Amino acid sequence: MVEELIGAVAAAGAGGLVYLASAARVVKQYERGVVFRLGRLHGEVRRPGFNLIVPAVDRMRKVNLQIVTMPVPAQEGITRDNVTVRVDAVVYFKVVDPAAAVVNVEDYRFAVSQMAQTSLRSIIGKSELDDLLSNREKLNQGLELMIDSPAVEWGVTIDRVEIKDVSLPDTMKRSMARQAEADRERRARVINADAEYQASKKLAQAAHQMADTPSALQLRLLQTVMAVAAEKNSTLVLPIPVELLRFLERGHQEGAPEEGARQEGSRQAPAPVEHPVDTTEQAIDELRRAVEQ
Repeated sequence: MVEELIGAVAAAGAGGLVYLASAARVVKQYERGVVFRLGRLHGEVRRPGFNLIVPAVDRMRKVNLQIVTMPVPAQEGITRDNVTVRVDAVVYFKVVDPAAAVVNVEDYRFAVSQMAQTSLRSIIGKSELDDLLSNREKLNQGLELMIDSPAVEWGVTIDRVEIKDVSLPDTMKRSMARQAEADRERRARVINADAEYQASKKLAQAAHQMADTPSALQLRLLQTVMAVAAEKNSTLVLPIPVELLRFLERGHQEGAPEEGARQEGSRQAPAPVEHPVDTTEQAIDELRRAVEQ
């Protein structure tokens, strides 16, 4: 009798252990457990730690609550200004409602991936090339809103979306390089013109200053001669004093009235008229002698 009792207790204990082993579930800290009893959602979401379910009746599905990093495959499209580009992105999301993520959608990861690809193609078609290259923050926000709107019903929230790379055709790259080069050349010309303008103003001020003191011009001329002579070259510099030029100019102006008087006297005395035939014969003789030589 005692042996039968001991055997029954051992069998019950073994059955209890088997039941406990089949009913025990451990949920990790970054997970939540969703229990289905006979196919229907049962109770609240199980918290992390040790949990028990009814074997053969309940089924627990664990959902990860960590942030998921999902790369979006490169999507090719045409921008609003008719430029073919290839854009890829990355999506960061996490599950905030485990029950909705299990019940409302079959595979929330696949659903988010497909929605991200569709939204990325839509963003490419609505944007211009300059926005894709320089205004990515605004596009990231728009892309995040487009993906997050349907994902709320799936118990998923989009943490952030980032456009990784924008691939352009080689012809467009060359065109942009030429445009950038032309813009840099334009800015260089503007800077040079501004420098010339400022230099001309300074030179005008220096000219006015030297006009008041002619000796300053002579000193500047001597400095230039010294600078040229310091270099080892065969350049010969012959500076002409400005006073000499002014003296020659005054002499030319004084000699102009005397020349005018001589011209008036020559008008009164008839000049000998050369016969055109004689002049022509002399020219022919000189040309013949030049050819013979």
